[in-house]
Amino acid sequence: MKNLLERFLKYVKIDTQSDDNSNTYPSTEKQFDLARMLVGELTQIGLKDVSVDEHCYVMATLPANTEKKIPTIGLIAHMDTAPDMSGANVNPQIIKNYDGKDIMLNAEMNLVLSPSEFPELLHYKGQTIITTDGTTLLGADDKAGITAIMEALQYLIAHPEIEHGIIRIGFTPDEEIGRGVDKFDVAKFNADFAYTLDGGRVGEIEFENFNAAMAKITVQGRNIHPGYAKDKMINSMLAAIEFNELLPVNERPEYTANYEGFYHLTKFEGSVEKSLIQYIIRDHDRKKFEKKKEYIQNAVEFMNKKYREQTFKLELKDQYYNMREMVEPQYHIVQTAIDAMKETGVEPIVVPIRGGTDGSRLSYMVLPCPNLFAGGHNFHGKMEYIPLESIQKSVEVIVKIVELYAKK
Repeated sequence: MKNLLERFLKYVKIDTQSDDNSNTYPSTEKQFDLARMLVGELTQIGLKDVSVDEHCYVMATLPANTEKKIPTIGLIAHMDTAPDMSGANVNPQIIKNYDGKDIMLNAEMNLVLSPSEFPELLHYKGQTIITTDGTTLLGADDKAGITAIMEALQYLIAHPEIEHGIIRIGFTPDEEIGRGVDKFDVAKFNADFAYTLDGGRVGEIEFENFNAAMAKITVQGRNIHPGYAKDKMINSMLAAIEFNELLPVNERPEYTANYEGFYHLTKFEGSVEKSLIQYIIRDHDRKKFEKKKEYIQNAVEFMNKKYREQTFKLELKDQYYNMREMVEPQYHIVQTAIDAMKETGVEPIVVPIRGGTDGSRLSYMVLPCPNLFAGGHNFHGKMEYIPLESIQKSVEVIVKIVELYAKK
């Protein structure tokens, strides 16, 4: 797995952090650094129709090596890393033959990755664990997915005895900020269906995800000299805190699991005069999702009645919807992935995504697109890690899916 490790390390060291405050597309120019590298590698290994467009979408084709009528399969992963944690100067640590004990990420910061807090680490005793150095995220989300796709392509090219139809490759920008397929040309991609390689632990397969919305609320205060503020000052920060207290505590991410939705406060900044609070709203159930949005709207109306009109201004925007409705009618896509996992010694774990992927929106763009594991854990933070063997299993499952469709 030496080549696999080298490829993954090469990708994560490229800073591709997206920026949710940017109005450009892609949101950061540096995402092109990885895009251009992938174009070069795809061309070098022999793929056709390799391109990167002005919006940073990389596409390529592995031509069929048989005349059988086989569906065109798409494989998709995103290049950007999360906007709220630095993707620069990533310095991965390699722990070979992991012994099941605490992993010191950063002695100076006393930052430890411990199985007492993350018990799933114990599943990987004896394996090679790749971690951060405690100062950045790792970027396994989703550079592990890119690595798995690239390695699977190389394997298929090196083993022409494995029959396959046309395989389309798509690497996207800005998934982490919800814009990953804003400019994605489904007609150009021209696949019958696709898989995103953007999941977590080995065995995960997901074909249902949150319905998602973003709520941005500006609070206009009134700043008066504190010595003369009685009955005049409106402290926007305190009003924002008061608003947050209206939302149900038990519907925060840290208190929810499985199919339970939440309101997640993602940003709070301000002064006495003006503040901004921002939430993401999530629920698998569409009716509950709509109720959550209605609750936010009612809370804004209540606060405006308490203070004055236009004190609270709400910008509420849907981001994506549960893909299940679009994938379930073609359940063979999910079943083939399950069969491929079983044949490669992986126990399938069909779970709902507590988040979203490019596949969420692509499924509503008439490209059914469930999500498969890439192997990472603790995405978006300093505690992120991935077992190298998990990426290898992802490669094996991709190859087996391709093989199974050729045999249908």
